[in-house]
Amino acid sequence: MIQTAIFTVTGMKCGGCENNVIEKLTALNGVISAVADCKENHVSIEFKPEIIEIDDLEDVIIAAGFGVE
Repeated sequence: MIQTAIFTVTGMKCGGCENNVIEKLTALNGVISAVADCKENHVSIEFKPEIIEIDDLEDVIIAAGFGVE
């Protein structure tokens, strides 16, 4: 089963920031896709919850240097 999580992310200022978050997330086992939008301050992630948990997704965004509200 595939789920979608949408996070409000602070600190993304440009396309480079978006790409950084997308690359970190899509490198994770269980993440199908990620879309980041710095203008809307959100990241949408499709993932398999039986493989990876929402908290792990949030941790990766934070480790990439961004905030999650």
